[in-house]
Amino acid sequence: MGKIDVGEVFTISDENDQELEIEVLATVKVEGTEYAAVSFVEDIQQESDDDIDIFFLKVDKEGDLSAIESDEEFEKVSAAFDEVMEDED
Repeated sequence: MGKIDVGEVFTISDENDQELEIEVLATVKVEGTEYAAVSFVEDIQQESDDDIDIFFLKVDKEGDLSAIESDEEFEKVSAAFDEVMEDED
């Protein structure tokens, strides 16, 4: 089974086929599925923590990242990450 580690950097292509580097900031399991909170490497290097855009991706069994399909799923994942982040303070 694929495993994604915090700090790992992936290259994704956006809709214009521009390659973007994203870094994994945290991972969380929700109802048996693993999700990764990621942000653009460029943003992480340039911005303070407050200004980083964080988005969530689903991790499949091969360890590949894919988009979250539904708002409902997104809400669950977002809430789970909020809990994880609060625990670390």
